[in-house]
Amino acid sequence: MKTEPTTPYHSVQDALRVLETVARHPVGVTDTELARRTALGPGRLTALLRMLRREGYVEQITGGAYVTGDTLRRLTSAHGRERALRDRLQHTLDRLRDAVGAAVYLSRYVDGEVRITQYAAGPATPAVNEWVDFRCSAHATAVGKSLLTQLDHNGRRDHLSRHRMARLTSHTITSDKLLLSRLESQPPTVPVLDLQEYAVGTVCAAVPITAGSSVGCLALSLPVRDAHRLRQAARALNRGAAPVLLSMAL
Repeated sequence: MKTEPTTPYHSVQDALRVLETVARHPVGVTDTELARRTALGPGRLTALLRMLRREGYVEQITGGAYVTGDTLRRLTSAHGRERALRDRLQHTLDRLRDAVGAAVYLSRYVDGEVRITQYAAGPATPAVNEWVDFRCSAHATAVGKSLLTQLDHNGRRDHLSRHRMARLTSHTITSDKLLLSRLESQPPTVPVLDLQEYAVGTVCAAVPITAGSSVGCLALSLPVRDAHRLRQAARALNRGAAPVLLSMAL
């Protein structure tokens, strides 16, 4: 597996340092003490605490000190963790959908296959019509290409050997040599795009969210009439990836 850190990863690493410090102080720890123990600058720490409070990972008690919040307690509990994780991820996806104005998807690469594990859509942000199984169309989707970029060369070739690169639209890449070349040159900090390669009338973007050995990505879809918003929405999606990564990392 090939991974390189991006801004969301750094945010999660810093957030975990804050949470570890808070957890070691059951009666509470002030922001001044947190800054001293984590070596984070005031601006950085303030932004992280704002995010952690919004997500329920920490709570502020009388006097201004911080203690662990309900979300952290539920995600680190041996009882009901899977349900708590799914609920937390869905809450985050719903908020991302509203923030970027597009349907949002969480996908993982599991046992050699592309899987959409959760998504958030609505009347104004409809989900993509899965007219061809996503497991068989990784070469044509932003989700699939984002997941494949996180594999090594042999992993990519193995996947393509098991799934024929069918032409789904006039924009679909069907040459494995061309696709592998583009995957290899894809910068890790740049969203992967699908410009009507999977379905005519739909554009998509995806950003990686690899946590540990789990290969995953966040993606969004827009009708082609809103294609002018795609790159801006993808950047917003990438900025909002930290809470998803944090939930998966705990």
